[in-house]
Amino acid sequence: MEFLFLLVLGKPLWMWLLFITLVVALLAFDLGVLHKDDHEIGVAESLRMSAMYIVLGLGFSGFIYWQMGTEATAQYLTAFVVEKTLAMDNIFVIALIFGFFAIPREYQHRVLFWGILGVIILRGIMIGLGATIVENYHWVLYLFALFLVFTGIKMLFTKEGSHDLHDNKLVQFMRRRFHVTDEFHGHNFIVKLPDPKTGKIVRHATPLLLALIMIEIADLVFAVDSVPAVFTITTDPYIVYTSNIFAILGLRALYFALAAILHRFAYLKYALSLLLVFIGSKIFIADLMGWEKFPPTWSLGITFAILGAGIVFSLWKTNGTKPEPLPSGPSAK
Repeated sequence: MEFLFLLVLGKPLWMWLLFITLVVALLAFDLGVLHKDDHEIGVAESLRMSAMYIVLGLGFSGFIYWQMGTEATAQYLTAFVVEKTLAMDNIFVIALIFGFFAIPREYQHRVLFWGILGVIILRGIMIGLGATIVENYHWVLYLFALFLVFTGIKMLFTKEGSHDLHDNKLVQFMRRRFHVTDEFHGHNFIVKLPDPKTGKIVRHATPLLLALIMIEIADLVFAVDSVPAVFTITTDPYIVYTSNIFAILGLRALYFALAAILHRFAYLKYALSLLLVFIGSKIFIADLMGWEKFPPTWSLGITFAILGAGIVFSLWKTNGTKPEPLPSGPSAK
């Protein structure tokens, strides 16, 4: 059993296996038990699922405390909160993609479930590469920090852009290069149908597959901000990866409740922009003060204060407002 104690990215192999086993078990329970049959997920079910994932994510901090101590626990919790909050914009994009491809609500959970598997792999690759780069070139952290400060300032003064998918190059490319059907065939991502030109039976992608690919690409784009943000909180790959995955698991579960009230968080972007500036500034503040690192407990407290103020202000300013309708209809032709 000695191989279980081999170090992988600074942590024993058994710690990685324990986390992966936990995530796989959660996903198997989710799809195999809770959502064995396709059905529309209501707000109450969404909140119960989200609460379960949040409790598990916070509970995992107890394991971090047991194995790594108080400082690592504060870093994990800060990273967990930051990742979950930064991914809020991802919910709007997911809602837009589902609306654009007219994905029935009873199939949306299936798309998000398989999307999680892609996230686990893609985030693992990005974090593994990032950890290797930071370990060998520590000055890259300063580039991450400057990037976050720049992104936060840009977000603060940039108006909301258009998310129209009709002219999306990726959608157009997939429709040109692959056989795509506009009809749904149950919850299948790929079906065999006759080719309109040759009559031969060939595989066709359904709108579910197009939506899944678009969601994976969107998550990859959002990860460009969130992964550097967590690396400026901690350079420990285990904390970075586990906090990322637990935050995303819970947020995907919360999607079905938040999608309908996302307009109530219209001003949260200003809090997020300030949070990015703060996270990026920490490494420079620590150097200026002569600290080895910015105190993790301070970081956690300031993060909660910024986000709490942003949420309260946003809910106050949007009281009584109605959501703007998302685009809907058959997948783009």
